[in-house]
Amino acid sequence: MTASPKHTNALAHEKSPYLLQHQHNPVDWFAWGDAAFEKARREDKPIFLSIGYSTCHWCHVMERESFESDDVADVLNKHFVSIKVDREERPDLDRVYMSYVQATTGSGGWPMSVWLTPELKPFFGGTYFPPTDRWGRPGFKTLLIKIAESWQSDKENIIAVASRATEQLALQSSQFAKAGKADLSVEVFKRGAAQLASSFDVEWGGFGGAPKFPRPVCLNFLFNYYHRSKDKSALEMALFTLRKMADGGMHDHIGVMGKGGGGFARYSTDKYWHVPHFEKMLYDNAQLAISYLDAYQLTNDNFYAQIARDIFNYVMCDMTDNAPRSQARGGGFYSAEDADSLPYPNADHKAEGAFYVWEQHELDEILGDDASEIFSYIYGAKPSGNALNDPHGEFIQKNILIQRFSFEETARRFGKSVQEIEAIVLDAKAKLFEVRAKRPRPHLDDKILVSWNSLMISAFAKGFTVLNDESYLQSAHRAADFILSTLYNPSTHTLLRRYRDGDAGIDGKLDDYAFFTQGLLDLYEASLDPKYFTTAIRLTEKMIDLFYDHENGGFFSASSDDQSVIIRMKEDHDGAEPSPNSIAVLNLLRLAQMTDRADFRDSAEKTLQFFSQLIDKAPSYLPQMLVALDFYLQKPKQIILAGRLDSPDMTAMRRAIYSTYLPNKVLIHAAPETAKQLEFLNAILKDATETPTAFVCIDYACQLPTTDVKVLESLLVN
Repeated sequence: MTASPKHTNALAHEKSPYLLQHQHNPVDWFAWGDAAFEKARREDKPIFLSIGYSTCHWCHVMERESFESDDVADVLNKHFVSIKVDREERPDLDRVYMSYVQATTGSGGWPMSVWLTPELKPFFGGTYFPPTDRWGRPGFKTLLIKIAESWQSDKENIIAVASRATEQLALQSSQFAKAGKADLSVEVFKRGAAQLASSFDVEWGGFGGAPKFPRPVCLNFLFNYYHRSKDKSALEMALFTLRKMADGGMHDHIGVMGKGGGGFARYSTDKYWHVPHFEKMLYDNAQLAISYLDAYQLTNDNFYAQIARDIFNYVMCDMTDNAPRSQARGGGFYSAEDADSLPYPNADHKAEGAFYVWEQHELDEILGDDASEIFSYIYGAKPSGNALNDPHGEFIQKNILIQRFSFEETARRFGKSVQEIEAIVLDAKAKLFEVRAKRPRPHLDDKILVSWNSLMISAFAKGFTVLNDESYLQSAHRAADFILSTLYNPSTHTLLRRYRDGDAGIDGKLDDYAFFTQGLLDLYEASLDPKYFTTAIRLTEKMIDLFYDHENGGFFSASSDDQSVIIRMKEDHDGAEPSPNSIAVLNLLRLAQMTDRADFRDSAEKTLQFFSQLIDKAPSYLPQMLVALDFYLQKPKQIILAGRLDSPDMTAMRRAIYSTYLPNKVLIHAAPETAKQLEFLNAILKDATETPTAFVCIDYACQLPTTDVKVLESLLVN
């Protein structure tokens, strides 16, 4: 029988898994909102703001060391109003206070710890603080006492410091509005590729040293740049990086099709892609699936297709809400899986990567000596463990699987055929999967976010078009329809951001609108279902209404309705996720090509101009914006299909379009519902016959229509 918790605070009423993890801390936590703000003003106390997310390793550490401590809680409860924020639910708040922490300390990360005035202005901040003075850093309790004393003795000065800091943040966020506009030309793409090449790791792939993040936006740009320039070095950098990541320990090698496993962890702590931070994020896997599909389209090498399938298998089996449709649920994608898990049932504490690592004796016992020798050779397992980078001693005698040798090399080494090696490895993975499935699983963050779901919708839509797997299209359909039925208001065209445990909540942010519009456009081009196209138009109109800066261009991360966001900032960096500004620009340009609406193109142009100085000076900082700029500077192909979708000839035409890497194209089906939005389709519908026909156009000037797939293929590449 489980004992009742000693403490319960206001977070018990929240839906965020991260906030709920802290509901039994002795700290008197509040969620972000009026109750906390009013308490701070009424009692004249500073606010301690802690921002993190449920699968954050160092967030767990700080909770265990400090927030579960009665001594620390006594100080916090007496002198501060303590607020917890899930950065994944509130990226707009995270952006404001992270900008402050980075500006004042030179670095950032999570957990983020910021002290605010009751007016929500920051005056001190950092990230993780140890419980006691060590590593040259003040202990958390020591710091709390000093800040509390300073608030009592020097409050006016602290308030003045906070006001100046807020003014500086506001000035920083508006700097591009005052900057001159750069003349953007095709030369910026060459500079962007050169900047990435200068940091490229020629031995292990990726950009820069440890820690190494996938950052698929860079790969997206390199593929796009290769398509434009035919610069093979750009293609080779991207392909080599994808291969090294797939071979590395960041990739979960124990996946079984139809059962689960596979996918990628968040980043590698070393330059070899070997020792990962083991948390798995939906947004990483969505973007990486697209990168591997792009690689397959450009090379026709089945290796890349297989890795994409591996990611989709992981998401479909382990990260999809499979609630029945009858409950108006099902189909949404969960957010993340934790890095930490119990090494065995009833263990005292969790360990990083415990679910994924293997000791040599385990491999020997499960696989048998002969198969274990071959498997261990391929995946680098050793009796002493293989984690060379282990600063915290967590992987002693543990093996993090990393593919050291190919099946061909292994076949030569052991005197067997490649087919025999493949069979041995397939059998070994199945056995290891079954054993691993009995281990305690990492915590699952099961909230469903519109923004991250939308990235996965785009991935599954592309998975269908490239790999011709109907199950991928169905996954995209189910997730999009779940959002439309649960988190979208069709009368106001507004989005909510998060769904969990029967509750839809939090007003949508810019990334929700931009990413979902992209997902709908990608799903429309895969399915040619007009409802996705018309909804994308409505969402874009609402996005402009809520977030667009009509005076200067660009989109704010938060709408003007939320007065608790002290500064409306514009996200510019294409990092682990693309900037919603970059995606918004590309959406607007795609829709402008599809609808011939000048207002969409004008908003895209003005946003590109707003960021033009940054694009010009640091193009590799915004690789996804470069992709949007490439679309803008070229004349994309407009492909219009007429005829019945269920005919074999139409299927052949669609496959010809889908199999070709065409980043700068739009695809439209001339259907009566679509023609309500696009008047020029009426002429095509009027003359349409039963025979499927394709029109390939540039600037609405079309080649002669064709019913021949071979002719269509030549028009697409010329």
